[in-house]
Amino acid sequence: MRAASQFLIAGVLLALSPPISAAPAPEARLVRCGDHDCLRVSGQREDARVLVIVNSHETSPRGARKWRVDLPLDTVRRLAPLHARTVEVTLRDPDTGDETSASVRLPIGLLGGTTRLTALEVTGP
Repeated sequence: MRAASQFLIAGVLLALSPPISAAPAPEARLVRCGDHDCLRVSGQREDARVLVIVNSHETSPRGARKWRVDLPLDTVRRLAPLHARTVEVTLRDPDTGDETSASVRLPIGLLGGTTRLTALEVTGP
């Protein structure tokens, strides 16, 4: 009976603990790059040799395990369709070919079009 309860406790603890290899999901934000704006995509990887690919475009990230890529907005507009809300970030191990991908949310309205309003009506209760 004692072995069964220890096994049950070990199973519960294992189920509640996060995976060892889980890294935080990549993030994207708008930053200033000299005279223009850029989309900064950042995240973590197991090894500095792991390739960082954004929407099928291989990038040159800065940093080793904690990396970041600054993409000019013109580049982002070429890589993603109008009104896109996410970009796909893929980490590819060049030795094994293993890949992990994540959809990264873009800042609100980054690739959206503008709509000219002739009138705006706001009503209350």
